[in-house]
Amino acid sequence: MPPRPYRIDVPESILVDLHRRLDATRFPEPLPGGGWERGADVAYVRELCAYWRHQYDWRKHEAELNRYPQFVCEVDGVDIHFWHVRGKGPAPIPLLLVHGWPGSILEFHHLIGPLTDPAAHGGDAADAFDVVIPALPGYGFSGKPREAGWDGARIAAAFDRLMVDELGYGRYGSQGGDWGSIVTMALGTNHAAHVIGIHLNMTVAAPPPGEEQSEEAKAHGQKLAAWQVAEAGYSHVQGSKPMSLAIAQSDSPAGIAAWIVEKFRTWSDCGGDVESAFSKDWLLTNLMFYWAPNSIGSAANLYYETFTKPLDMRSPVRVPTAVAAFPKEIIVSPRSWLEARFDLRRYTEMPRGGHFAAVEAPDLLLEDVRAFFRGLR
Repeated sequence: MPPRPYRIDVPESILVDLHRRLDATRFPEPLPGGGWERGADVAYVRELCAYWRHQYDWRKHEAELNRYPQFVCEVDGVDIHFWHVRGKGPAPIPLLLVHGWPGSILEFHHLIGPLTDPAAHGGDAADAFDVVIPALPGYGFSGKPREAGWDGARIAAAFDRLMVDELGYGRYGSQGGDWGSIVTMALGTNHAAHVIGIHLNMTVAAPPPGEEQSEEAKAHGQKLAAWQVAEAGYSHVQGSKPMSLAIAQSDSPAGIAAWIVEKFRTWSDCGGDVESAFSKDWLLTNLMFYWAPNSIGSAANLYYETFTKPLDMRSPVRVPTAVAAFPKEIIVSPRSWLEARFDLRRYTEMPRGGHFAAVEAPDLLLEDVRAFFRGLR
């Protein structure tokens, strides 16, 4: 089905209901230790929810989101919501930008201008891209899959169909972190004939054959195991029983805020001060992509769909690949493992930034994307 023009327009009844629920929130007493030590900080979530109720203006942000052309296109039985903005330059490269959890397409909103019209943002018009930014199925204003099987590989197949069959791009590049990285790697593995190159800011790879017991592999395994114990509880819940949590989160805006904002603080290069990296308005606009369409359950289900089978960390990716290594990224495979799995053309160690690179360090990510694809034009 051809793409249909779309505008985000959250019904007023949803906003009224949101305010009612914020007014009625029952907060727990802080646990011993206080602050963020045992999860979300009750005092901060209370402060954020008060701002959400009394100062945050969704309609202002909704209007800003609607400044760029948006569409919905049914692919494989699911509506995909996406921005599609044409580049201003001599030969724009089609570029797919893929977000992750607990983010949204909002992560890339501020990069649309510099990517599509670099000359108007201090860059070279020759670096222009046609930008396509889809919401993952089950996320934001995309449709919710009604059948099982929507893992990263199936999403990659749907996005490839969107780019090639629906938008007419025979060749395109892709960039992603978090789930966006998983989808982008699957594009490079399964749809290489259409992919010019991929740019990643989160990487997943296994040790090359014969190096499974190397000191590097052991050290990486120990670091990953420690992270699993301290930080991966969210993943185990969403990967095993996502609906048990989603029922509570769909009922409580404070609950969804606590679950998501804690990750932005923990996974970013913010030094413990979440608002040094993300404003309240940005955090709440991102939350609205989960709250307004009631998509927290369908978004979490991507973990279940993916983790009920082994994650592919070995299939070779033979399209040109760039990796931007940010110091506070939560999942980083050693460079030697990446060189074994990918056609690694560019590897950049960044001076700052974490898991949400497009928001935390947009200048660094933008220049790295431009530089990588410049060599593939």
